[in-house]
Amino acid sequence: MSTNKNAWQSLKRNQLMLPVVALILMLVINVIITPSFFRISIRNGVLYGYTIDILNRSCELIILAVGMTLAVASSRGTDISVGAVEAVAAAVCIRLLGSSYDAYAVPVVFAVFMCLLAGAVCGAFNGLLVSRFNIQPMIATLILYTAGRGIAQLMSAREINGVMVPGQILYVRMESFKYIGGFIPGCVIPTPVFIAAAFVVITTLLLRKTALGMYIETVGINPKAGRLVGINSTLIIFFTYVFCGFASGLAGLISSSRIYSSDANNIGLNMELDAILAVALGGNSLGGGKFNIAGSVIGAITIQALTTGLYAMGVSADQLPVYKAVVVVLIVTLQSDEFKRIWAAYKLRRTAVREAA
Repeated sequence: MSTNKNAWQSLKRNQLMLPVVALILMLVINVIITPSFFRISIRNGVLYGYTIDILNRSCELIILAVGMTLAVASSRGTDISVGAVEAVAAAVCIRLLGSSYDAYAVPVVFAVFMCLLAGAVCGAFNGLLVSRFNIQPMIATLILYTAGRGIAQLMSAREINGVMVPGQILYVRMESFKYIGGFIPGCVIPTPVFIAAAFVVITTLLLRKTALGMYIETVGINPKAGRLVGINSTLIIFFTYVFCGFASGLAGLISSSRIYSSDANNIGLNMELDAILAVALGGNSLGGGKFNIAGSVIGAITIQALTTGLYAMGVSADQLPVYKAVVVVLIVTLQSDEFKRIWAAYKLRRTAVREAA
């Protein structure tokens, strides 16, 4: 009996407990709403079903959540510009590929490289403000959150009646580019699933097989103590924001390939909220320090399952952020030190009353 109790207590303390329970809850709710939720079939030579769609549609969010996790862990703050940076990177990629309105085009490989580079440059800008100038992360990233989508709209300008009009949707006509966000011929699994899986595996290996993960956690817990033991806190924070920007660029690449165009108004829209929610739902503290990549991945899939369930219930896209914001408030409240103190005091009173009886 004692062994079972100790095992249960250890399970409750596991950081993955919250995200796994949340994911199971979302899956159960989806099954109740849609009885055929787990049914998978092959249509037109590719896998088809709700679960496949959730995995496919969550890929961009998984990538953003991994980048956000490192930024939060090191700087103890959130990067709210990831959605706008995603739009900027997508606009760079489509503009270079040559839309149907342009007379020039570059190879896909070069366009992909510049897309990722654009995301990393935006991340470097955020990282410089946070690490070097010690600006609070949310305030520093508010600049690109506000201006980034405008930059993307300027990059998406095209000539209409002799006048350059920004904010246009640029369509690319290159079949090979469609494979990035769709399906490679002969493969039944969506390409973004492979990209997201490779990104997560490479990031995990980088963090676990080197001392980088420990450095990030140390800086997030106490940057002054990190400097005392020889860790360059400024460089670590800067790197995590560059990495977060790179992740945004990769997500923008997939998003633009999905729709075969660059839509500066909608690509990455409200994705910063989803990324923050995925990090929090993954059991990671928004106050920095220790982090768990697996938790953030599970959190991202859970959010996509939530989105799918809300759509099935008839909730419009305009109302989705409201429901997600409620979830964010609940998670942040449950993680707060004050709530934990109140909960511990409540359990102590219950124990005292039980023993007195």
